[in-house]
Amino acid sequence: MLALKIIAVILGFAFSLFGYFIFFKKKYSLINGFNEDFKAGRKDENYARRVGIIEFMVGIVLLLVAVILIIFV
Repeated sequence: MLALKIIAVILGFAFSLFGYFIFFKKKYSLINGFNEDFKAGRKDENYARRVGIIEFMVGIVLLLVAVILIIFV
């Protein structure tokens, strides 16, 4: 159970950090192949913002799950 708690915290922190950098700091280069697709017109800035907010929210949910696991289990 300790391994599950550690993995949940690490994944939550990583997803939150990447989502923060993509959504708030606009580091779209963290999205694999985005710059090439953006230049070719296949993807736009809205796509990158959606990816960023989804990663950020998933990270927050994982961190909340990790905190709940740590407190109650």
